Amino acid sequence: MSKLNGVHHVALMTADVKQQIKFFSDVLGMELKALYWMHGVEGFFHAFLKLDDSCSVAFVQQHNGEQVPTEMGVSHAGNPVTACAPGTMQHIAFNVDTAEELYAMRDRIRSKGVPVMGPIDHGFCKSMYFGGPENLVLEVSTSEGGSINEEAWIDPEVAELVGISATDLAEYKAPATYQNTSGEAVPQPSLEAGAPMYSNMDPAFAETFKLPDEVVLKEISHAEPPVNVASAG
Repeated sequence: MSKLNGVHHVALMTADVKQQIKFFSDVLGMELKALYWMHGVEGFFHAFLKLDDSCSVAFVQQHNGEQVPTEMGVSHAGNPVTACAPGTMQHIAFNVDTAEELYAMRDRIRSKGVPVMGPIDHGFCKSMYFGGPENLVLEVSTSEGGSINEEAWIDPEVAELVGISATDLAEYKAPATYQNTSGEAVPQPSLEAGAPMYSNMDPAFAETFKLPDEVVLKEISHAEPPVNVASAG
């Protein structure tokens, strides 16, 4: 059976990775766990800050990245109640387990000189809102161990407005399970079939999608860390 069980990492672009590391470490208390040349991408750095052992916030910095313009309403929303272009990140919300932890995080953030608004009770969660470097729109939320009751929180009016039928809704609320029973890997679909794909790719990178999986694993992987811990010790 295949089922996603969490977010491994969210990757955000930055023109100043040190500034982002300092903010997420000092203000939000996240530990820096990795900082290295991004594998296979010349001139890019990659940083990972820990949420837990299997979940991180990552930052990517490229050479001359500061020359890429920021345009509010296109590349950035700027705040949680304005729009940005389809496919871009409107905001990111981090989790804590209890209301007590939410208030403690509020106090930590304010103690670093960063204004926070909230908490606001949204019914299935309580949230507070604040900004981060480079116009990030950030939030901390808690559902206090509860889950969202879809029967109460899926509004039929909104579903109808966006074209979701009753049949669609039943499928979306209980997606079909998947299990490969053939014993063989599913072949790569045609790259020209119109399914979602990366865009703005270098032709050489695009060609990697046509390689057999075992070739990708063997020839494109970069599994060695930049520091030999045994030697360093």
